Amino acid sequence: MPRSTLLGTARIPDTDVELKLHEHGDRFAISIPGRGELMNTRVHGSEIALAERTLARLGPRAAMRILIGGLGMGFTLAAALKAVDGEAEVVVAELVPEVVEWMRGPVGEPAGHPLNDPRTMVHVGDVADVVREPGAGFDAILMDVDNGPEGLIRTENDWLYGEAGLRAAYRALRPGGILAVWSASPNPRFTGRLGRVGYRVDAETVRPHRQGRGARHHLWYACRHN
Repeated sequence: MPRSTLLGTARIPDTDVELKLHEHGDRFAISIPGRGELMNTRVHGSEIALAERTLARLGPRAAMRILIGGLGMGFTLAAALKAVDGEAEVVVAELVPEVVEWMRGPVGEPAGHPLNDPRTMVHVGDVADVVREPGAGFDAILMDVDNGPEGLIRTENDWLYGEAGLRAAYRALRPGGILAVWSASPNPRFTGRLGRVGYRVDAETVRPHRQGRGARHHLWYACRHN
């Protein structure tokens, strides 16, 4: 077994939950004691799919503006940057300041250090604050917060998946824009909630391993009509 080295710890704001960053041989991992790994730099296929498949559905657009909720290990951000033009702006909102600091160091290398891209704008704080901004004008909002609508670590994030948060995201999107949501599991009630708010909803399952192995994760694509 590769040696595990603790590189850092961080507390999630408004909770007593502690994140731990470890280096395990050739990979980095962020975990919560008693709950296991949240993410690592080896298994990230569904995080990449969140960006790739959403932006493929939107098609080519000049100077796109994208919001990503949750930095993680940077793979969603890196995939979004790869899919857009040089005039795009990608805003990534990360609640835990230490996660941003970790990504600016060696942890960011597996994803290609996407925070160094001049098109990246970092908001250290709650993604809900960005969603609520008047006239936000995003072409896509990619939400990878907690483990999805039923996997909440921070109770305040319940707002994001409730009707009030989904309506705010609808207003924050440009016409034809997409709210894409990552989840560790399907949730029919959340699908219905998206429809009640007024989105046109599609969903699919994806594999966390790029080779098509492992558990199945769930992606929703909720399109604003006008």
